[in-house]
Amino acid sequence: MKTYGIIPSRFGSSRFPGKPLANLAGKPLVAWVVEAVKKAKGLDAVLVATDDERIVKAVEACGGVAVMTPSDLPSGTDRIACAARRYLGGDFGDDDILVNVQGDEPLIDPALVEALAAKLKDDARWSMATAVTPIRCAADFAAKTVVKVVLDRDDGALYFSRAPIPCDRDHTPTFQAPELPNLQTPKPPNSLFVRHLGIYAYRGAFLKRYIAEPPCELEKTEKLEQLRALWMGAKIAVVRTDDEGVGVDTPEDAARVEQLLLARHA
Repeated sequence: MKTYGIIPSRFGSSRFPGKPLANLAGKPLVAWVVEAVKKAKGLDAVLVATDDERIVKAVEACGGVAVMTPSDLPSGTDRIACAARRYLGGDFGDDDILVNVQGDEPLIDPALVEALAAKLKDDARWSMATAVTPIRCAADFAAKTVVKVVLDRDDGALYFSRAPIPCDRDHTPTFQAPELPNLQTPKPPNSLFVRHLGIYAYRGAFLKRYIAEPPCELEKTEKLEQLRALWMGAKIAVVRTDDEGVGVDTPEDAARVEQLLLARHA
């Protein structure tokens, strides 16, 4: 069994062209992500899956490993599978674990990468693993850009949706504010209401099945790839974390994340 951390990183972006090469505190964004993922324990390799030679050069300049993949792959999931195969010069093993870390998350917690991989290593019933964090405000609960998840008693995913789920028929849900000044012990957020974080771990055998399956109607309707896995009957383990993650989608995000990186490395 091998475990790979793979970072999809495309040059094209409608809101932020060239985002992976954006300079944050003296290093390109993609270099920060590589550095963070390399801190995760138990990974046999960390790869950047890209479609652009400029990103390859930036990754190699920071001591990372990049793998060129076609630009017309249908999803980031297909890209990580393609990168693993090209890196290995053949297919990955059925019991290998491939962790998909978004290329715009320079502040990703290495412990979360480790926790997702451990879920699959320690329990054979799971085909995939992903992460959630508490929803802390009503605006996030209502927003279509925030993906909600309903869990079973074992913290397995029952459904993902852009709609506000689960629905509280009799009450309006209340949420913990992002910051609660002057409180010694903040009230914990309601564990029913959680938002999805875009990090995944796949068992090799399931990943091969997944990328061979065309998108299902649920996936095409909600625009959520993970619904294909549920539609196929896969069991998805969910790791809970208090870290909401800080992604870079726009130049404004880049400026904000740069200040966080500077503060962290001061």
